[in-house]
Amino acid sequence: MSTSSEEIERTKQTLLAAFTGFLGYRTEDDVHRFRARVQELLDEVPEDDLARVVERIGDTGSEWGYYPAEPFARNVHYAMADVTLTDDSRLEHGERLDAVRDRPLILLPNHISYSDANLLEILLHRFDFDDVADRLTVVTGPKVYSDAMRRFSSLCFGTIKTAQSRSVSSGEAVMSPREVARVAMQTIDKSFERLDAGDALLIFAEGSRSRSASLQPILAAVSRYLQRPGSVLVPVGITGTENLIPVGDSHIHRTRVVIRIGEPVESETLVARCQKKRPAMAQALGQMIAAALPASYRGVYG
Repeated sequence: MSTSSEEIERTKQTLLAAFTGFLGYRTEDDVHRFRARVQELLDEVPEDDLARVVERIGDTGSEWGYYPAEPFARNVHYAMADVTLTDDSRLEHGERLDAVRDRPLILLPNHISYSDANLLEILLHRFDFDDVADRLTVVTGPKVYSDAMRRFSSLCFGTIKTAQSRSVSSGEAVMSPREVARVAMQTIDKSFERLDAGDALLIFAEGSRSRSASLQPILAAVSRYLQRPGSVLVPVGITGTENLIPVGDSHIHRTRVVIRIGEPVESETLVARCQKKRPAMAQALGQMIAAALPASYRGVYG
């Protein structure tokens, strides 16, 4: 075996161990099935692609801007979901998404876990919305790229790294108002560029995840994304993901996740209804998302 082949094999085993360790407590059968499937994926992926994935685990998120998806990362997450999601996990009211699936989409879910975008992508795939899942681009803050496993998870779809609002940022994520404004404008431009390219844009309009699983106030700045004519706003209600990786834990737990598609609205219709007033648009978006959630998750919009 050549040195190069030895390095590749070590890389595969390192990745396999990391993925398996992330599962946490599982039955022996679950672990065996997961390891066998990931080993298949590792053996099937071309060496150049695997080398690129390893490189991207190290440097994705180092700059502001857009990062494309990696199919290998998505397939690993599908294998992980097979031993993590309960059989009754589901996507509800898919007919609402079906009616607009070929339009420029802006998906607006509540945010209760770092895994929300991944679980949405997985359930879109499971419920025959691969065309939407394949187009997914998520606007994300710096924390998404803060460690190797989060960076790997971010490779399951396109991402656009942006600065967090000063009202929800903390620690090293805090930037000056001027810096935040500059990056925010770059993010808007890149988001419209991705919409024009056919992507389905996902925005966590609260700006940060809720630690109580209750919907938080929608940031008024999100109204800037509504300026793209022809876009369809799709509210999404996510429940259960707060139990997948509980606050203070670092392992995945077996969880029931339900995602409900809300009533789509033309962006221009909402803007006109709110007379282009940013606070009114934020309030309307909050009410739309809350309508797709059970009462206990609606928070300030309950």
